[in-house]
Amino acid sequence: MSSRKLRELSVLKKYDLTPNMLRIVLTGDDLKDFPEGQESGYIKLLFVSDNPKPILRTYTIRYFDLKKRELTLDFVVHGVNTDPLVDDEQFGPAISWANNVEIGETITIDGPGPTKLVDPNGEWFFFAGDMTAMPAISANLESLPENSKGHAVLEILTESDKYPVNAPKGIELHWVINSEPDKANTILLDAVSNIEWLEGSPHVWVASEFDAMRSLRKYFKSTFAEKGLSVERGQIYASSYWKAGETDEGNKAAKKRDNAEVA
Repeated sequence: MSSRKLRELSVLKKYDLTPNMLRIVLTGDDLKDFPEGQESGYIKLLFVSDNPKPILRTYTIRYFDLKKRELTLDFVVHGVNTDPLVDDEQFGPAISWANNVEIGETITIDGPGPTKLVDPNGEWFFFAGDMTAMPAISANLESLPENSKGHAVLEILTESDKYPVNAPKGIELHWVINSEPDKANTILLDAVSNIEWLEGSPHVWVASEFDAMRSLRKYFKSTFAEKGLSVERGQIYASSYWKAGETDEGNKAAKKRDNAEVA
């Protein structure tokens, strides 16, 4: 897109949103032509490395205020607050940066990429995701018509990670605790599969760890078939934001293979 370019920004604000979610607000004159309405889309943070090319890490745009020139990003920092030494090797460059960066320091971003919003014309809606998907799910819920109905299953690390979500009254929120998301389990899938479907055909939006995403996608496709519901193009969105035991590059490679398999 024509509006996508490199921008150098500085850290304006930094604070804990929950015990395991850190919010950082970036600002700068380079945001003067950043497009509005990109919440749920993404930017890429650029980190200098020993290689010729910088390391890129993708993060969802939570909020953008053009008048104030403020771009808000949320970071899942599981384990960081209990570890006094946060480095790239253990947590990766983005989390290490987010934990250690100070107000006024600069970062280069690339973006924005396309939004990931559900079709607002669905009969009802079913969202499911872990904490990495919370910014995108929150943006999706805020974009829905006030009379929307459905379910949103939100996997968090601890009870204290619950925070206010601005959803239509007809969207029921289901909070699920998974203290070890990096270990294989079916906690999110079990919570989703135990929810009774509403009448009609839902629009589904899923984002989570790679294997959890594949299990959820399989469940939704099979449930559509069992209920005799056809799946229109774009009616089921499913993406992995990370893969347990893999780097960001490993997740991207797994997604590429997965996309080829389901194409």
